[in-house]
Amino acid sequence: QADFPTTVGLLSPEEVALELDGDKDKKGGKVYYIDTNALHVAREGMEVLSPLKNGMIEDWECFQAILDHTYGKHVKSEPGLHPVLMSEAPWNTRAKREKLTELMFEHYNIPAFFLCKTAVLTAFANGRSTGLVLDSGATHTTAIPVHDGYILQQGIVKSPLAGDFISMQCRELFQEMNIDIVPPYMIAAKEPVREGAPPNWKKKEKLPQVSKSWHNYTCNEVIQDFQASVLQVSDSPYDEQVAAQMPTVHYEMPNGYNTDYGAERLRIPEGLFDPSNVKGLSGNTMLGVGHVVTTSIGMCDIDIRPGLYGSVIVTGGNTLLQGFTDRLNRELSQKTPPSMRLKLIASNSTMERRFSPWIGGSILASLGTFQQMWISKQEYEEGGKQCVERKCP
Repeated sequence: QADFPTTVGLLSPEEVALELDGDKDKKGGKVYYIDTNALHVAREGMEVLSPLKNGMIEDWECFQAILDHTYGKHVKSEPGLHPVLMSEAPWNTRAKREKLTELMFEHYNIPAFFLCKTAVLTAFANGRSTGLVLDSGATHTTAIPVHDGYILQQGIVKSPLAGDFISMQCRELFQEMNIDIVPPYMIAAKEPVREGAPPNWKKKEKLPQVSKSWHNYTCNEVIQDFQASVLQVSDSPYDEQVAAQMPTVHYEMPNGYNTDYGAERLRIPEGLFDPSNVKGLSGNTMLGVGHVVTTSIGMCDIDIRPGLYGSVIVTGGNTLLQGFTDRLNRELSQKTPPSMRLKLIASNSTMERRFSPWIGGSILASLGTFQQMWISKQEYEEGGKQCVERKCP
């Protein structure tokens, strides 16, 4: 079991000539730096990019570099010896699924393959085959109805209010408070300072000329730590008076600047649940998290709604904000029709929420009844890549 970012560092051929070292994966003249450690080194001209767009594979060359890395550094065994189960976004396209199937069988020569939707795996990870999977990650928040292990496409609702949106709000807060975000790679030394006093730190000498994308990546990591430590979702709709009475939280930036955060720790996440009062989003039609769930359930057949309300499964890293599930529970209980029982299923462990599709996949692939579901190499050779549409829902 290994987890590493899908974000990778890329050095284009011009710069490759200058660098010769070990932890990298070469592909067509480009050098990819994969895994947390390799990505965190400040290198001249290294761009940061992701092979995914919208939850679907966009940059296949980069994706292949990641697969090579996985087999070489983590699996440490021949791809030909292991069946592969991959997860995919519910809105993945037919062309991309076929291309992936072809890549796995032709290039990696694997013995068997299966593709499963992330939402279905998440449901399995939580011991359900029916339920509404509310997945809030970095780029978007989605509600996906799952019935008997199949996704109801017509009920999928997506909203762009998610982790990146919160990060953007944090950036704005720091700008208003005139706080500089200084990522750790720039800092040589720092002195402790009084609360609210200007930071006193030394910049490293001989910093390489890093790319804008890499610098942003490191700044985002600082913001993410801030989000996890400071932000909290208020359990009732945001109210200035109530927020002012909440205890403040102390936080120190990497450069030593430290101060207390009060009302803003509740104000920022509020946008997830009530987008109407977020500035810069005026007149928007975006749905808050509670609405995303009820809208999705409302688009499904009336007979299966009780099963969806009865297991609303919460997953994704963004749902780990303090108070997220409590607030969601509160909002949904106000909206649930009186005839329905509402039950929220949210795992308490961070890992389970971040990697629920992986856990669901390990459960599914170890079931005896699943073994007949694999697309075997033989089937692929007889039926071509079209068989993925037939065998993988």
